[in-house]
Amino acid sequence: MQIRPYRSTDDDALWSALAPSIQSGETFALPTDLSRDAALLLWAGADRQCFVAERDGVLLGSYYIRPNQSGGGAHVANGGYATRPEARGQGVARAMCLHSLALAAEQGFRAMQFNFVVSSNIGAVTLWQRCGFEIVGRLPEAFLHPRLGYVDALVMVRRL
Repeated sequence: MQIRPYRSTDDDALWSALAPSIQSGETFALPTDLSRDAALLLWAGADRQCFVAERDGVLLGSYYIRPNQSGGGAHVANGGYATRPEARGQGVARAMCLHSLALAAEQGFRAMQFNFVVSSNIGAVTLWQRCGFEIVGRLPEAFLHPRLGYVDALVMVRRL
């Protein structure tokens, strides 16, 4: 697997990785009818660095990092991750997380913070914990899951 910077020629493949998670409404606090163009602008916008994971030329997933806040909070990174459904369970998200942590540290960030991890997304919560993240906050019933109703969102942090 190779992780490389996103290029605009990746747009169709990137959308195919993002769309299932956005449209399911189970993991991202985004409108489920978010358009392709709006999603791509959000994911790979000018305020973030976007990367893709691919194997044999097939895009398996993507992540972005950016400063979590500006000014006095700019030393903490934030990231978002999406893996194509058919690539889940193959170590793609783990590889992207480790890549993002190394990149963030290399760029001088002192920590990585995830502001809103849906608590029912057990796979993500478990993976982030295995990658050294701690749950430092819980937002009670902050996410309306389409099947489970209101579930908590977690704030997770890892020092770099």
